[in-house]
Amino acid sequence: MKVIIAAAGTAGHINPGISIARIIEKNFKNSDIRFIATGKKLEEDLISKAGYKSYKIHANGFSSKPTISNIKKNFETLKGFKEAKKILKEFKPDLVIGTGGYICASVIYEARKLKIPTMLHESNAYPGLAIRMLNKINKVDTIMLGIDEARNYLNNKCNIVFTGTPTTLDTTNLTKTKKESVYKDLKLKKDKKIVFIFGGSQGALKINNAVVDLLKHNLNEDYQIILGTGNNNYDNVIKSLNGKYKNAVIMPYIYNISDVMKVSDLIVARSGAMTLTEISLLKKPSIFIPLPSSKSNRQEDNARVFERKGASKIILNNEIEYKILDKYIKEIISDDKLLKKMGNNASLMAPKNSEDKILKEILKLIKKS
Repeated sequence: MKVIIAAAGTAGHINPGISIARIIEKNFKNSDIRFIATGKKLEEDLISKAGYKSYKIHANGFSSKPTISNIKKNFETLKGFKEAKKILKEFKPDLVIGTGGYICASVIYEARKLKIPTMLHESNAYPGLAIRMLNKINKVDTIMLGIDEARNYLNNKCNIVFTGTPTTLDTTNLTKTKKESVYKDLKLKKDKKIVFIFGGSQGALKINNAVVDLLKHNLNEDYQIILGTGNNNYDNVIKSLNGKYKNAVIMPYIYNISDVMKVSDLIVARSGAMTLTEISLLKKPSIFIPLPSSKSNRQEDNARVFERKGASKIILNNEIEYKILDKYIKEIISDDKLLKKMGNNASLMAPKNSEDKILKEILKLIKKS
């Protein structure tokens, strides 16, 4: 089966696309899967490292403000529709799937015009503009949801189904030997609870600054911190601390993130859709610091779903500072019953049989077509 996956902008769009590609490869022999992206470095790195070829097209959001920059972007976006059409006509896919970003608008729209079956996957609680638009004008066959509450913002003109967000996360419990190895490698203490703090693959300056101040004031006497600073922020964090900190492991990037999450008692992070999925699958309590946006508060919408279920606490980005962070951490980790309750509540939102549900929708659409 020949498949095009359109995804661009962030890892939160690309990674679900890669996970869906794996599902297709696993269940369809001799499948040929290619991505359409915008050529940004992050996109190229993730897609190429996963072993897939990709096409590059132009894609931006339309803007009504008559600035030279916006006019140029609008022309580029219109050019992207033509580029998408050319790729689709040459490759002749059996199915086109979009997993996020403005790029979905041109690729899915042109695929529908060519009568190619189309699907979208939305990971967030509040659907992106391209997905809302394609749903509104009835230009997509199936929309799969990572969070069921997203259907509140969509109409029923197409098939809408909750599948959860697919992930390649290994949810198997660590063996005693493996757990001891993680403790040894990170020089962790067995008598103190572990708080894993990270701001996504690139890190987060405001989160890093709050942790630095917390460590400078030695507020983590009763717990230990694993901090993923992001590659670009690591040197500044270490320099700010001048080597003077206790009960903390500071790393630029966490490559064995699933192992670190498994040994942690509490996770402090941004609230991207993939992070929510992984936290729920691993039954971990959390403190979310949503990434703010001038266009939408998608991460805050995600976090509020967990907060309403009693699985997480929220600190807004403009409120994060070391005293508040320490207060929230201590309130949770000092109460074993609360830790367990929050973890259990998170697990209630974990996608069940996500891979099977996505495969079912793919088979249904292909058969129908």
